[in-house]
This record gives sequence, C-alpha cells and structure tokens, in this order.
Amino acid sequence: MVSLDDSVLARLEKGGKRYEVLVDPALVETFKEDSTSVEIDDFLAIDEVFHDARDGERPTEEAIERVFGTQDITVITQMILEKGSIQLTTAQRKHMVEQMRQKIIHHIHTQAVDPKTKSPHPKTRLELALDESRYSVDPFKRLEEQVKDAIAKLKPLIPLSFETVRLAFKIPGSAYGSVHRDLRSYQQKEGWLEDGSWACVIECPAGMKADLIGQVMRRSSDAEVKELNS
Repeated sequence: MVSLDDSVLARLEKGGKRYEVLVDPALVETFKEDSTSVEIDDFLAIDEVFHDARDGERPTEEAIERVFGTQDITVITQMILEKGSIQLTTAQRKHMVEQMRQKIIHHIHTQAVDPKTKSPHPKTRLELALDESRYSVDPFKRLEEQVKDAIAKLKPLIPLSFETVRLAFKIPGSAYGSVHRDLRSYQQKEGWLEDGSWACVIECPAGMKADLIGQVMRRSSDAEVKELNS
C-alpha cells in the first residue's frame, strides 16, 4: 500500500461534487492500461472514496451508487482515472518529472553509444541535449514510450547509435551464482568447462558493455572476458 505522503489525488467532479481517491503515482499508467495487473490495496493509500480526501469528507453510499452505479472500489477508481484528473502539488509534479527525466537519461545512456567513439555519451551531455530539445517529460506516461520520443528529439542534436556487442565470459565456478544473476538477462549460451569454470556468451547494448564487465570483475577478479565478432 502506498503511503499517504507518497500518494496523489485522483479527482472526478460530477453533479457539483468532487469524488477523490488517493493513488500511487508510479502505478497510474499501469492501472489505467490493465487494472487487473495491479493489486488495488497496493494502488490505493486508503480503500475509500472521498469528497475531500484531505479533510476526510466522505460521500454516502447512496451518492456513490448514484454516480458510479457500483460500490466496487476498483471500478470506481477506474472511472475516476478515465474521466477525471490527477491533482499534483507543484512540488510533487517537479519531483516526479525529474525522476522520470533521470530514468529516460539513464536508459539512453545505457542503450546508446556515440557511433564515432563507440562509447556512451556522458549523462551530462544527454541532459543538456534533452534540455536543448525542449522535450516535455510526462510523469505518468510509460518510460518506453518517452524514451522513444526523447531519442527522436535528441538525434538531430547528438549522434546516437543503438548497437549491440557480444561478450564471452569465463568465470571461476565459485563465483557462478552472483555473476549469473548479473548476466542471465543477456545470456545466449552457457556451459561448464572441464576445469570447473563456467563460461557464457551474452549480447547486450554497446552502452552497457563497460558497466557489465565492471560488475563481473567486482564479483570475480579472476574472470576472463573477450569481445566477439557480431
């Protein structure tokens, strides 16, 4: 359950009255797309509908039934989000926009490289280019969609290439558990060698190469890595 401090107001005005619920801002888009994918107890700070959530003023059951045609809090929340609006304070919006902005920048930083140097652009360069592009960050829009939109804005300003690299790792058997957790989402094949070492081949975005190698070497200083031809 989201805390009261971290929740935001979703509000619908109907018949001269407000109907409000306190929701988790991080789950708004997911809930709107598929309410069954989110536990309602996790999404709501309080499992109730209000006329004024801050003052604790509640509508009667008759009023709720008349406006929404149900007492089901999930259905009511869906209707409020579909037909109403999210009420954010200036501080809440600023914080949420900056959080989403950093997620967009981090995603591009780890996925893309400068085609000339084959290295990721520094985050500060991406931040400045995003500011220059005047891209408007939406705190409720899905990250994947915003990354796509932001890249379209950035490409005229800085060179971006979305290449992948293939890496072969040889890891001492004692480090298998921790290293495997880091690499499994990129893994193409794996196997155990006669000397007890574990070997694997991964494919990952070129921008992530240095970070992944660094993670593995911190897990096992005896690890060996080789970049393969694509």
